[in-house]
Amino acid sequence: MYRKFFILTILLGFFLAPQAIAQNMKMNLNAVYPASNFHTQGAAQFGELVEQYTDGEIKITVHSGGSLGFKGEELLKAVGDASVPMSDILMGVVSGSEEIFGLSTYPRIVTSYEEARELYEAALPYYQEACRRWNQKLLYAAPWPPSGLFTKDRVDSIEDIDGLKTRTYDKNGAKFLRKAGGSPQSMPWGEVYSALNTGLIDSVLTSATSGKDGKFWEVLDHFTKINFAYPLNMVTINLDYWNSMSEDQQEAMLRAARETEKAQWEASRQSNRDSLKAIEENGIRITEVNEDFGEQLDRISEEIFKEFKAEAGEETKKALESIGM
Repeated sequence: MYRKFFILTILLGFFLAPQAIAQNMKMNLNAVYPASNFHTQGAAQFGELVEQYTDGEIKITVHSGGSLGFKGEELLKAVGDASVPMSDILMGVVSGSEEIFGLSTYPRIVTSYEEARELYEAALPYYQEACRRWNQKLLYAAPWPPSGLFTKDRVDSIEDIDGLKTRTYDKNGAKFLRKAGGSPQSMPWGEVYSALNTGLIDSVLTSATSGKDGKFWEVLDHFTKINFAYPLNMVTINLDYWNSMSEDQQEAMLRAARETEKAQWEASRQSNRDSLKAIEENGIRITEVNEDFGEQLDRISEEIFKEFKAEAGEETKKALESIGM
């Protein structure tokens, strides 16, 4: 009798173990950007909401500034194989693994937050499917403020880009700069400031927010609002972790994700306003694109986009067709 009871206890423990684990979980969330950045602040807010909505059953610790050592192109794999359970990921950086993730960084295909949102919602099912292929679930996404050019000298035309050694964040930016006569450079964000100091690069394609975070006024003088793109940043979770949660926990996390996403789209707008003001107050001269320059930028952008559509996979083409592009 005792032996049967002992075996039954072991079996019950085996079958109930996943539920017990699911009741209380602690997860690290890898955040590439500094704690002061609105994307990292959004991730922290998300973690707080998850803990609140699960009554403390799930606790998420956000590690800012890439302190866990995961970054760049490796992030899809790192989350997929659970090297880190969760991460924020700049979609364009991992577009080499999934073409669809490069959609939001194509030059000047959207020119406002409203258009960026429309594109995001149209492409969302394809983003979600791409995440599933990499054993993860997309929880929420939000855009960076529009990318512009930080330079030493004023940029008023395509000719002014000729010869610039510009750090860019993905292959779409590199293709654009190359066609404009520039020399695109790829490097981790943490190396950008020192590269500017040493002359390895002399310009950066990025948002006003990143320029503020990087204190570019110490090494550069101008910011040209070329309205290049509204790159999406997403937060994903490993599917094995996700599937180990109860339905109530999953719904609580999705509720937190919906609320965070809504707040983050507005935070991006506010960050752009605040950052433009901050860099200007610190000496950066901000330039709007004139009509002739805008037409030059559009010609290059249209050429790149035609090439992209001709070579794009079926999922990407469906996303574009759904919004008439």
